[in-house]
Amino acid sequence: MNRPATRRDPGAPDPAAALGRGARLDEHGRLDPLASVGGWRGIVEASLPTVVFMVGYVLTQQVWPSGVAAAGVAVLMGVVRLAQRQSPAQVLAGLVVVVLSVAVALTTGQARDYYLWGFITNAGYGLAFLVSILAGWPVVGLILGLVRGEGTAWRADPRRRRAYAAATWVMVAVFALRLGVQVPLYLADAATALGVARLVMGLPLYALGLWLAWSVSAPSPGSPEEEPGPAGAAAVDPASSR
Repeated sequence: MNRPATRRDPGAPDPAAALGRGARLDEHGRLDPLASVGGWRGIVEASLPTVVFMVGYVLTQQVWPSGVAAAGVAVLMGVVRLAQRQSPAQVLAGLVVVVLSVAVALTTGQARDYYLWGFITNAGYGLAFLVSILAGWPVVGLILGLVRGEGTAWRADPRRRRAYAAATWVMVAVFALRLGVQVPLYLADAATALGVARLVMGLPLYALGLWLAWSVSAPSPGSPEEEPGPAGAAAVDPASSR
């Protein structure tokens, strides 16, 4: 018999809130991929600095005005989010990523280097997720285990360990796919194509990866872990969604 999904007390601390952008559930306890990446607003806000930089460079063929415009848009969005009382830490994290990307491009004078920081973060996250699988503590299990109310009890069940390892492999594939497509474009100095690839493979691909990871790791029907635990956010750093 299905148990009603429990909901987290709004006043209780979210155990995964410090981890960044989260996996959010709908009222039926299923993953909501769009909400997990901040909804349409989250997609637009995450993409806008890159769009501004890319369009600015296409029009001017100059890195400085394009970079300054992208940074300005990111700062403006950050101010708006702070005015709406959003988490300062999350706002700062998103702003830092854009500022670092712009700083690298302005330092080298190469438009393609705007995207270099993304390669570093994707390689770092991909390696960390891979190491977590090899160590027997797959990151996706730690994240979704909190969301589903399993904690780390899933490690005592070989089937659940394998399921969460497979789910973590899905996210490793997301990071690897980004690098596999974008690095060759970077080496070919195809800045505009690289910008388009970054947009398409940013939050949309991240949301798809989360949904696949959730589906791959879903408990078998009727198992004790079938029902989700505290609904809320558990996560991955915002930079990982770029």
